[in-house]
Amino acid sequence: MSQTYDLILKNGIVVNQDGEGQRDIGISKGTIMALGDLSQAHAGQTIDCKGLHVLPGVIDSQVHFREPGLTHKEDLETGSRGAVLGGVTSVFEMPNTNPLTTSAQTLADKVSRAHHRMHCDFAFWVGGTHENVNDIPDLERLPGSAGIKVFMGSSTGSLLVEDDPGVSAILAKTKRRAAFHAEDEYRLEERKGLRVKGDPNSHPIWRDVITALQCTQRLVAIARKQRAAIHVLHVSTGEEIAFLSAHKDVASVEVTPHHLTLDASLYDSLGTKLQMNPPVRDASHRTRIWQGLDQGIVDVLGSDHAPHTLEEKSRIYPDTPSGMTGVQTLVPIMLDHVNAGRLSLARFVDLTSAGPARIFQIARKGRIAEGYDADFTIVDLKRRETILDSKIASRASWTPYHGKSVTGWPIGTIVRGHQVMWEGEVLTPAQGEAVRFIQAL
Repeated sequence: MSQTYDLILKNGIVVNQDGEGQRDIGISKGTIMALGDLSQAHAGQTIDCKGLHVLPGVIDSQVHFREPGLTHKEDLETGSRGAVLGGVTSVFEMPNTNPLTTSAQTLADKVSRAHHRMHCDFAFWVGGTHENVNDIPDLERLPGSAGIKVFMGSSTGSLLVEDDPGVSAILAKTKRRAAFHAEDEYRLEERKGLRVKGDPNSHPIWRDVITALQCTQRLVAIARKQRAAIHVLHVSTGEEIAFLSAHKDVASVEVTPHHLTLDASLYDSLGTKLQMNPPVRDASHRTRIWQGLDQGIVDVLGSDHAPHTLEEKSRIYPDTPSGMTGVQTLVPIMLDHVNAGRLSLARFVDLTSAGPARIFQIARKGRIAEGYDADFTIVDLKRRETILDSKIASRASWTPYHGKSVTGWPIGTIVRGHQVMWEGEVLTPAQGEAVRFIQAL
């Protein structure tokens, strides 16, 4: 007797931890039930993926969706709409909202706002502070918590733990891997005078290589002393890559598409649209970050989607916010790199699904396997498209990649068996739910 499923994906090239090849996928109740030849099976819905690659759902573990408090820039619905239009099935959202996500109450509020209002699945980083350090063992295990995030250098918002004793106290309490924005606040304060009014080219001079490297070195030393696991976000320098290669036993590494794609020569044309923390630097750093990726030092890709309105970006530097959109363009930008031969499709899958699942201990996500959530990013590696501001779903409505032609495009996004996006159209009402973690079950 033939098997019956809710959904069958047929004729696609499945890319997984065991290689790639044509397989059908049978799905029931949001779970992967079978892989292989399902030509004799039946389903309530069948999607023909002939000529397409079926990837494990892409997980973007660093986004800023600005809700609550800053929803003129973005909110959980618009940010997640951009995510699924870009092929992203799960996101981890950052705590520098208003109010800050630093308590059980503010985390629960975000989870409540997100449930079945976000189009993708979600978790929320909880900000580590001097004040909530004793609550950290509980905060990192709450439903919807991605873990603890610490800003050692100031960025958007007021979260800041710049001192070694403060960081040490937080890491003494964490059991899960804590994430860090590693820029040295003391050096940033000392060098503020190097910012040149009206010249965003001075941004990477102010927030220089030493500012990043010095903080990362301090952080690793503290983590070793506390025997804690850390995750260094948006690594932007070749020096940090070289340093972190010797400390992979305590530190996992994230890099971003913008640090892999853009460089400081674009400040003259993009202006403050290129302004990020840490900065986009000269091309030599981009080259060394790619080398770190090639050598396996890098664990994950995160977009650091951090939208601001064009009005805010049009102010005079340095009175301009740092951040750019990125969640919707992560997949097409990186698939363009795949097609250019800079990384393999298997490595892309490791960086965007298996890697996040491994280092953050995500339950039932990160691979295409029986018993796992039916999350898929379906792509056409041959599709050539041009990225345009007019197609960006973010409230900010712009991208630094406007006008860039890419080869490789997300065709479909499936979240727990729901066909959320197909061919650039969101098809179903929002059904996003909280990501679960093995260490918090």
